[in-house]
Amino acid sequence: MKILDKNIALWLLVMLCLFGVSCTTVEKSYVFGVDDVTVRQDGSLKNTIKSKNEFVAIAYNDLFGKPLTGTQAEVLGVAYESFGDNEFTEDLIIRNFLNTSGVSIPSTTEMRADIPKFVKACYRKFFSRDANEFELWYMVREIEKNPDFTPEIVYYSFMTSNEYRFY
Repeated sequence: MKILDKNIALWLLVMLCLFGVSCTTVEKSYVFGVDDVTVRQDGSLKNTIKSKNEFVAIAYNDLFGKPLTGTQAEVLGVAYESFGDNEFTEDLIIRNFLNTSGVSIPSTTEMRADIPKFVKACYRKFFSRDANEFELWYMVREIEKNPDFTPEIVYYSFMTSNEYRFY
């Protein structure tokens, strides 16, 4: 019986050791590298239309990099009241702005030097958001295959789009 007691005691000792080792917790430390992300509004969520004054002021600032003066705002307000069709008036105003000296538009050479960068900048400037992959691919492809496209034409297309009229 002594041998049996020794075997049981040895077995119990081994089991206690295994139990003791298996219950110890090992603390692991994880460090996650998280990049900063700029969150921008999706274009489909824009549902507030810009007022006439907001549209003109924002368009002027987008093209000239400075605010509209009171006199200029008054003259453009009269233009809005002169026509019944707001989209037609906005089209004329954008064309006028694009043909005015002092407008801040990249040259065709600058645009064609890095078309994806130019398109991304247009989306941020005019839509306050990043282009999705399809939009970027499509715009880059259109500019590449049309040598007559100038930055003025691209700016005009962005500024007369429905999305530009909303925020």
